[in-house]
Amino acid sequence: MSDKISIPDEIITNKIYIIRDQKVMLDRDLAELYGVETKRLKEAVRRNKERTSN
Repeated sequence: MSDKISIPDEIITNKIYIIRDQKVMLDRDLAELYGVETKRLKEAVRRNKERTSN
C-alpha cells in the first residue's frame, strides 16, 4: 500500500535552486515535503547511500 500525497508542481519548482549548473533542493525543503524532521531525512539518506546511483 502506498500513501501518495499530491503536491502542486509550483511548490516543488519554487524549492529547486540552480547551483553551479546543478538543480538542487535543500535538505530542509525535502524534509518538509516528506513530512519528516531534517535529521530523520539525513539518517535515511546515510542508511541508503549504497542504493543510489550518480
